[in-house]
Amino acid sequence: MKIVFVSGSFNVLHPGHLRLLRFARECGDRLIVAVQSDRLAGNSAHVHEHLRLEGLQSISWVDEAFIFDEPLTSLIARLRPDVVVKGKEHELRFNAELEVLEQYGGTLVFSSGETIFSSLNLIRNEFQVMDFNSISLPNDYLVRHQISSARLADLLRQFSGLKLCVVGDLIIDEYITCEPLGMSQEDPTIVVTPIDATRFVGGAGIVAAHAAGLGASVQFISVTGNDAARDFALSGLAKAGVDAHLLVDESRPTTLKQRYRSKGKSLLRVSHLHQGAISASIQARLLSLVEQALANADLLVFSDFNYGCLPQPVVDQVIGMAKDRGVLLAADSQSSSQVGDIGRFKGMDLLTPTEHEARISTRNREDGLVVLAEQLRQQADAQNVLLKLGEEGLLIHAGNGKQAEWLTDRVDALNSAAKDVAGAGDSLLIASAMAMACGGTIWEAACLGSLAAAVQVGRVGNTPLKTEELLRELS
Repeated sequence: MKIVFVSGSFNVLHPGHLRLLRFARECGDRLIVAVQSDRLAGNSAHVHEHLRLEGLQSISWVDEAFIFDEPLTSLIARLRPDVVVKGKEHELRFNAELEVLEQYGGTLVFSSGETIFSSLNLIRNEFQVMDFNSISLPNDYLVRHQISSARLADLLRQFSGLKLCVVGDLIIDEYITCEPLGMSQEDPTIVVTPIDATRFVGGAGIVAAHAAGLGASVQFISVTGNDAARDFALSGLAKAGVDAHLLVDESRPTTLKQRYRSKGKSLLRVSHLHQGAISASIQARLLSLVEQALANADLLVFSDFNYGCLPQPVVDQVIGMAKDRGVLLAADSQSSSQVGDIGRFKGMDLLTPTEHEARISTRNREDGLVVLAEQLRQQADAQNVLLKLGEEGLLIHAGNGKQAEWLTDRVDALNSAAKDVAGAGDSLLIASAMAMACGGTIWEAACLGSLAAAVQVGRVGNTPLKTEELLRELS
């Protein structure tokens, strides 16, 4: 391991320090930063040494930081780093470290870092910070259906008593943050340099993690490759409180989707996947796991991305098992860059397609939304359809108009400042299905699902929902 060493007083961390630290970290495998004690720094120590140390420890490029109170040359002789980095302004001055480094073969490098600067800590805030001020409840809708915030909050609290089984395609989502360098002179191509990569459990995995975050007991069943992405998924799902059963298919990789982003915008998506159906032997093992999970389940959720985990024979048998046990059924089948058919999930209590997915399934390119939703409902023999309309919100289509005061209604998109819409559908699916499993009406379920989606799109990347986040909005 190549050790890099930087020292200084670091009174107030500023972009110059961060450029230097970023450059130093790129010079080796491990960056150690030594902070001068108050005694050594003397009059230049405007901030207490422990506060200066704390600031360095919060920088993601720094692997280790400590306070030193001995001559710098003695410290370097003891640590023997491979590289010592100093600012460019020191290059033409006397550097006492050089003699010590020459004794054991170390290197002294001068650089103040590149002028292009990005703090990973600021970048990573994009994946953590949530602005709840951009979310508003659909008050007119609540009045129409005589729904109170207290009723929705009560439903949310009941989620903790649910037992779920989620079946579908596991995906690992990787967000690669890039710094733009400019336009290539050879061809009209944008040139970027990657700065950081952040991974999330996605696909059906995040649906399961959302359910666990909202308090339910969750069993998740899927198929993966035998690779590092599988290990990441197992760790992430365990941390989220999900009981995961991931069958290994040696013929495929764990599905990995990479998004290259810069300045908060996606530049390119790259998918590493295999779309063929799982083998008959793996299908049999998957069905056995589902049968065990359904023994005491209240809700089964299909989260289908059409990557081969749910061949039609498996879907049909799982539906039969669930109906025999009186388990509520919900399904989503995504067709964005891939081709799927939400209509193949027959007899669902809840379907949550996009308008595009509904039109693909019904082969209906002309009719209005209400006719489209009813055609899909009849074709799939579904009870309820939540038609996702992106920034236009949600169309709710209830199955039995004779028993429902409202056959069709809509909810506007509840977040006016969405950061990343990729996880909206997963949040809507699980929150609305769980509301129905707790005895909520389709109108209450649609509202809670929309609220869950609003919370999720307010941050970048798939982070499991928490009950407290939704309750905060309802209060």
